[in-house]
This record gives sequence, structure tokens and C-alpha cells, in this order.
Amino acid sequence: MEQIELIILPLVIGYILDLFFGDPRKLPHPIVLFGNTISFFTKYLNKGKYQLLKGALMAFGLVTSVYFIFLYISSITLLWHNSVYVVFTSIMVFYGLANKSLLQEGSEVFKHLNEKGLEAGRKRLSWIVGRDTSKLSEQEIRLAVLETLSENLSDGVVAPLFYYAIAGVPGMMCYKMINTMDSMIGYKNEKYILFGRVAARIDDVANFIPARLTALLMVLLNFSSKGFVYIFKYGNAHLSPNAGYPESALAGILNCQFGGPHDYGGESIHKPFIGVNNRLILNEDINKLFHINHSVCFATILLIIAIYFPYGILL
Repeated sequence: MEQIELIILPLVIGYILDLFFGDPRKLPHPIVLFGNTISFFTKYLNKGKYQLLKGALMAFGLVTSVYFIFLYISSITLLWHNSVYVVFTSIMVFYGLANKSLLQEGSEVFKHLNEKGLEAGRKRLSWIVGRDTSKLSEQEIRLAVLETLSENLSDGVVAPLFYYAIAGVPGMMCYKMINTMDSMIGYKNEKYILFGRVAARIDDVANFIPARLTALLMVLLNFSSKGFVYIFKYGNAHLSPNAGYPESALAGILNCQFGGPHDYGGESIHKPFIGVNNRLILNEDINKLFHINHSVCFATILLIIAIYFPYGILL
């Protein structure tokens, strides 16, 4: 088996597995292990003095450990046999991608809202966002789904593929640890403002290129001139240095408005508005987002193949 096939074949297999199955909830998942590990260290380190230092040591220690653990496992499987390496890498790409699962969760929020009412929609939304959903209107729920899925198109799809292209499975899993840490301790509240600060900064750096690449692919694949304008107009207006770019692209494509006041843990935070058309969000909008996510994911896969296949560049 050619070395180039060891890169492309697992990528394609992992993509197809995610396309059809999504995250396997009943099987062991490395991200669950990452989360449990973060919780364990946070429990014992996030107290007392030197919280900033302890948080930094935990963040760098876990990211480095994950990289070298998966580098070692990848090397061992390659020594055993190329086919073993392909199977292992394909499974890790499958675990690293989250496109189908993200879209399923977003679809479930819309479904609960339409079929079971406002309270059911609020409860289901709380599964995928960190904000307080107890007082959201139908419009706010639908907007929250679109915002979250556009941001996670970068975090859960393009970024993992980007780091796979750079450093294979070790790079992809290293990014997943970074992103998991940010989602768990990267908050600017009293509990995590010091301990999670370095983890949040690492996530900002890791997502800098993927977020902008995601936004660019979104507008190019949808031939949206307004989306392109919105990227430059609103991309850096967001409180996050990265989330504003895919959100701006989607606001331009759908000609809608994101942002405004949100409640996180009892604290009201006003996110800058992205877009000007505060129109009603319809069921058709999430169907459009499905098309956007799938097209961006597929295009990213093709880009990686196009980069590696002609030249046989090795990871």
C-alpha cells in the first residue's frame, strides 16, 4: 500500500462512517475519556493558590500527552501492518468528525419545538448550548441553533480535518482535547476565569485558521456575496476571536441577524449583533444549513485529497 493511501483512505472511510452513523453513543469514545480526564484534574487543581499556573500546566500537559500517546499508537499500528493502521486511523477520523451528530442535534431542537412546544424546545436546546434556555422564545431558540451549528461547523468539522491534514491522527486528537478543554473550563466566570484562561487561549490560537477557512468555504460554496461582505464587516465584532466568522458567513447567506443579549449562568452578556435583518427564522433555514454543512465538510475532504494526492506529501 502506498504511503499516500495511508493518509487519504482513512480520511475517506472516516468521513463516510460519520456521514452514515454519526457519533456512536453506545461505544467507547475518546472525547468522553478526554472529558473525564479534564474533570479529574480540574477537581483537584482548580482551588487554592496559583490557579492560573495550575490551569496552564494542566492544559499544556494534557495536550502534549494526547499528541504523543496517539503518535505512539499510530506508529505501533503501522509497524504491525498497513491495514491495521488504516483501520485504526479510519476509526479515529470517524470519532474526530462530528458533522452528522451536530446536525442531528440541531434538527431535534427544531423537531421538539414544532411538535412538542416551547418548553420541549428549550430543554432540547440546553443539550447543545451553554446559555440559559429557560426563558427563550421560539425565535431565539431557532437563532441559537443556527449560531451554534455554524460555530461548530468550524470546531467539529473543519478544524479536526485541518489538523488531520497537518499531523494525522495525533494532530486531530490533540485538537479535540484542546476544544474539549475550552468547552469545559474556558469560561470567564468566577470559577474558571484563572484556571481555564490558558486553555481558552490555546483554543483561540488553534481555531484561528480553521474558523476563517470555514467562513470562506461557506460563502464560496453558496455563491453568497453578502456572506463575503459580512465576514469582513462582522467577523471580528464577536466576543470570540473566531466564532464570529462562520456566524457572519451564515448570517449573510441566510440574510438574518445573530447576536444580542444571552444569559450564561445567571450573568447577562450582550453579544454584538451580526447582520441587520431581524427576520423570522423558519424550518427551511435549518434545511439550508444542512446543505451548507455537508457541502463544506465534503469540500474540506476534497481539498485535503487535492493537496496530498498529486504530490505524495507525507505527514
